[in-house]
Amino acid sequence: MSKGNETFDALAEVERIRARRAEARRKLYRRSRLDRYRAELVAMKRAGASCADLAEWLRVQHRCKVNRSTIDRYLKKLPELHDTQTVTSEPPEPLSGDER
Repeated sequence: MSKGNETFDALAEVERIRARRAEARRKLYRRSRLDRYRAELVAMKRAGASCADLAEWLRVQHRCKVNRSTIDRYLKKLPELHDTQTVTSEPPEPLSGDER
């Protein structure tokens, strides 16, 4: 099976196999039915709407019937909602050298 003077390179073969497996593991993104309403869902969630409120809004306004938990999972994956939830209402404590 070898071709003339070529030798078997185990490291190259392992790298080729790992690259092929990594590509096979890569997740494909399927468009969500909620992608169309992403901006509105984020805005209403920031305004204080619950996931049940958002499900009702989608059903009534857009004839899109999805479960509350589906909306919750969808919103947890969005990066724009993670930024606003880490804000605290307490001011930071002064450093020990700057106390007055």
